[in-house]
Amino acid sequence: MAQTQTACPRCRQPILAQVEQLFDLNTDPQAKQRLLSGQINYARCPSCGYEGMLSIPVVYHDPAKELLLTYFPTELGLPINDQERMIGPLINQVVNNLKPEERKAYVLRPQSMLTFQTMVEKILEGDGITKEDIQKSQQRMSLLERLISISPASRVDFIKQEEANFDQPFFVLLSRIIEATVAQGDQNSARQLAEVQQALLDNTQLGQELKKQSEEVEKVVKTLQDASKQGLTREKILEILISTNSDAAVSTVVSLVRSGLDYTFFELLSEKINQADGEEKEKLTILRDKLLQLTSQIDKAMQVEMDRARKLLDTIMAASNVEQATMEHIEEMSDFFVEILKTELEAARKVGDLSRSSKLQQIVAVLQKANTPPPELALLDELLASENEAELDKKLEANREKITPEFAQVLNNIITQAEQQGQTEEFLNEARSLYRKVLAFSMKSALSK
Repeated sequence: MAQTQTACPRCRQPILAQVEQLFDLNTDPQAKQRLLSGQINYARCPSCGYEGMLSIPVVYHDPAKELLLTYFPTELGLPINDQERMIGPLINQVVNNLKPEERKAYVLRPQSMLTFQTMVEKILEGDGITKEDIQKSQQRMSLLERLISISPASRVDFIKQEEANFDQPFFVLLSRIIEATVAQGDQNSARQLAEVQQALLDNTQLGQELKKQSEEVEKVVKTLQDASKQGLTREKILEILISTNSDAAVSTVVSLVRSGLDYTFFELLSEKINQADGEEKEKLTILRDKLLQLTSQIDKAMQVEMDRARKLLDTIMAASNVEQATMEHIEEMSDFFVEILKTELEAARKVGDLSRSSKLQQIVAVLQKANTPPPELALLDELLASENEAELDKKLEANREKITPEFAQVLNNIITQAEQQGQTEEFLNEARSLYRKVLAFSMKSALSK
């Protein structure tokens, strides 16, 4: 987005703002997230303190859903001819970015949205999200804001009064906000939200059920980890699945050991069903149906991701500058993309296709460079790998110039994120011990200068 000078809507003083008018998913798959974030064309005026969205014409294009939407703010008060003159070049840009065979009839009939909110609702409607869903989401956000603003002493009473409104989607929303807050490094907000979440888990019936499910999931994951140390067999997987008490635990096991749930595994399960009778037979039959459904869902989702990754690789390979295209699309790349990349590189080398293997190797090189950890994380890993205090002291001394207060702060941030993400107490204790050591060392170094 470009920095553009415009006038503050309130005091008319000149201000700089990030302005974006065209959101074309054909050329920028991340454009949709930016538009829906509510932070586009947002201005802050240092003179009068105004904060809000600027009155900017916007064009949105989603070729997959054949959507071409335009929004022109009515408060600009411009006649239709002037509106078309301003919107026209943006629509032309959309058309020019499409291949001739992709220029369908919908691009000739842009849909005009009366308000920006109407545009947002139209986009979400294309994703199967109704206006009613949006209103419910807004109500949940309002409820969360009220809950956060209440003092901890009054929070339990408020939760009891509003318990009916703390449904499953509310807990999902809260978890996502906490994850986003942690990712942004906002430790205070993350801690406050985590306290609210804990209060809900402790003081609502649904919260107690979710807490119980979480404990069951943790238990089954530990059981799988222990079994893996001795060699995880299909028989052991089946034993673990039969002993689970919740759908969440079953789903977790399936997601972790999908490759083990093959034809041989289902033969074992069918054998057990044939040998059982009564309630046990019914329970095992329900489990088999559930496993078949879950594995089918996973396989379909994986195929969708594989197809998307392959299409992305084809797009990059067709670019005139492969390295630049790789950097432009790097945020869209998943583990599936990496697997397809490896497979294609091996295939190209096998048949001696030097041109293709050279391009694929360029993509590999860009990814390797991008995935090289920052020096601070590399040093942190090295320090955590120390087997004893003496070895740690040697490493600290060898990296004296790098052990700064800034490095200590990075380590502290990592510990906070690890706490929020539920890392093991063993890791947290090691990290906290290292933090104290690093902090003391950096202070001692500063005093000796």
